Amino acid sequence: MTQRTRLLRNAAVVGVSTALLGITAPSATATTAGPAEPLAWADCEGATVDPRQQCATLQVPMDYADPDSPLIDIAVSRIPAEDPAARRGALFLIAGGPGGSSLNDPSGKGQKLPQRVRDTHDLIGSAPRGLAPSTPVTCGLEYGDLATSKLRPWPAPDGSVDGNMATARRTADACARNGGELIKHLSTANEARDIDRIRAALGERKISAWGVSYGTYVGAVYSQLFGHRTDRIVLDSVDNPDPARVNRAWLAAHEQGVEDTFPHFAAWASQPGNPDRLARRAADVRPLFLRLAARLDRDPIPWPGANPEELNGNVLRQTMLESFASPSRYPTLARLMRAAAQGTVPPAPQAPPEAVLQNVTAVGAGTLCNDVAWPASQAVYEKGVAESRAEYPLTAGMPRNAMLCAAWPYPPREAPVRITDRGPSNILLVQNARDVNTPLAGALKMREALGRRAVMVTVDSTGHDAYLANGNACGDRVVSRFLATGDRPGSDVYCR
Repeated sequence: MTQRTRLLRNAAVVGVSTALLGITAPSATATTAGPAEPLAWADCEGATVDPRQQCATLQVPMDYADPDSPLIDIAVSRIPAEDPAARRGALFLIAGGPGGSSLNDPSGKGQKLPQRVRDTHDLIGSAPRGLAPSTPVTCGLEYGDLATSKLRPWPAPDGSVDGNMATARRTADACARNGGELIKHLSTANEARDIDRIRAALGERKISAWGVSYGTYVGAVYSQLFGHRTDRIVLDSVDNPDPARVNRAWLAAHEQGVEDTFPHFAAWASQPGNPDRLARRAADVRPLFLRLAARLDRDPIPWPGANPEELNGNVLRQTMLESFASPSRYPTLARLMRAAAQGTVPPAPQAPPEAVLQNVTAVGAGTLCNDVAWPASQAVYEKGVAESRAEYPLTAGMPRNAMLCAAWPYPPREAPVRITDRGPSNILLVQNARDVNTPLAGALKMREALGRRAVMVTVDSTGHDAYLANGNACGDRVVSRFLATGDRPGSDVYCR
């Protein structure tokens, strides 16, 4: 297996970024439309790819503000509409992250779409700029800095952020040293421009899209910059588009997301007959978790083969975040808690190859830090962490702490795109009521920003990724009908 094949396969596996998070810039209304060479489709690499899936490479400018910019590669994939006579157009599958790939999604999640959607739409995936097998970037981080509990800015057990600021400086320096020119040009706005170049290369006048998680922000930005190029847009598990904070708002959202989700986990973890039961009463699960995390803060348990090689309080808290993404993952957290209570650990979790982690982390870092400037003052984070720890003890201050963006050496090249109600009314939001990563409160901010352009389906369900995943049949029906027919509810819907 070639290195390129391994990266192609593994980039699809790492569905979200690890937890990262002048010049004359293009105007917010600038379009990338123009003549485009048709894509040269060929068989895709990888044994798990549907044989119908085709792959191609498109060259786009590294810097859209520079007419003489060098070109970079964007890897694109498609499965053509299954009923050519009924074909309507192209449905772009926009991954989460930043750092996620949808390159294999036409063969994967795209096949969960209803037949009438697959009959009428080419399914289009891509690896965003910077992510292999598109032209890749890397920060060349130290192995220990690739630990998810390190990339998430968990404070020290006493709430200190000194270590986080030191990590931010070290990792940002590595990205500047090893990221090359491309890392300066990773941004959501540029990803939206790349999508429009793909649209033009496909020969499509308009495109539809299904964006998930961070992909909802990409989809919203595309709909703002290129609204006249949009057909049916679904934003699933929706990011807060706050133009003043952008990814800082997404990180901060975890404190509310955990609070929204923990009662559901506690009810599950106290059910009689549950082999992973933690307590007799749901009310006992929260204090149990807090006591265990505090104990692991004081006395970590060695965990050979893990990164870091110990189970400490922050590793437990990070496992909580990951497990709350889907109720199907609850047993992972419960079993870790049961083992830790007995002073043991389960087998170390298997991590993706280091080259993949380096690549995904660099894409996440570049995108998050280039989209908006973060405060550089340690005092800002000390204050935020102290307030968060007092109000939201489950997340121990992490959501308001300093990521590597606090030491990012490059100022944003353009202001964040402001999402507004100006543009076609062709957007459907779908959002679970309990979502640890993109809480309902943030989705309502997107709903408010889009105004008349959007209708929102709120699903009484738990987990991240609502449509065809952790939502319910009612929400799935509404979204499927919209994608297949364009029939959108006349007003917001609550799916019990």
